[in-house]
Amino acid sequence: MLDAAIESGNDGDVSVVVKYARLADPASADAVLTIAQKWRSDRAQARQTTIRQAGMFDLWSGRAELGGYITTGNTDSKGGSAILDLTREGLQWRHKFHVQADYQENANITTREHYLASYEPNYKINDRLYAYGAAQYESDRFLGYYNRYSASAGAGYSAIKSPKVWLDVELGPAFRQTHFTDETRQSNIAARGTLAFNWRVLPGLSVTQNASAYVQSANSTLSGTSALNAKLIGPLSAAFSYNVQYESEPPVKSKNTDTIGRASLVYTF
Repeated sequence: MLDAAIESGNDGDVSVVVKYARLADPASADAVLTIAQKWRSDRAQARQTTIRQAGMFDLWSGRAELGGYITTGNTDSKGGSAILDLTREGLQWRHKFHVQADYQENANITTREHYLASYEPNYKINDRLYAYGAAQYESDRFLGYYNRYSASAGAGYSAIKSPKVWLDVELGPAFRQTHFTDETRQSNIAARGTLAFNWRVLPGLSVTQNASAYVQSANSTLSGTSALNAKLIGPLSAAFSYNVQYESEPPVKSKNTDTIGRASLVYTF
């Protein structure tokens, strides 16, 4: 049974087999534990060797999400959303890219147009603590701004880190420059905080919650996305999400809060 669990490559299965094998046969408990520990050590060394030998375009993983709709007849509307997330895990560095676009029109009139792109490098201080840098670009004229540039640096901490649940929090100072739709421009020092939560409820079913806040003396921004992800077949899954973004002081005629619900097909690689 231990050999089969090791062959599967699943550390959770190995831990379960080791636990019950030691209870069933205490005389061989140390031998079973030694085999499992050697397998983990060999796997960790092999992973480190792979990372050291990898090129800059290797070891990337990510997800591409696409959703859309078209209605005709009594109403003539269409809309779509696309999201791309890329992550590269190194021994000391982690790199994260995020690109997102949302578009919607009704009777040939655009009613939503939101674009976002961000890059975040992390330097791992230890297994849980890391330093981060973050650069982000946004555009959403319906929330009251044509262009917004943000830069931040600070500390992050993996408060929960397990095979089923993980939680990362980040906090640091930021600088933001915004070009509003009323042609005013604003540059501010802000405080940035983020939260990233993932819970694997069942094999193939997970819940995520991502939130961010830029708090400053002028216009502050709060954003949060709740999502349910269900595996379909192979690398494909379905995602259902709800996003809320709040601007504390938008220009006149712009609303404080914007929301969007998505049903998307996700490809993981």
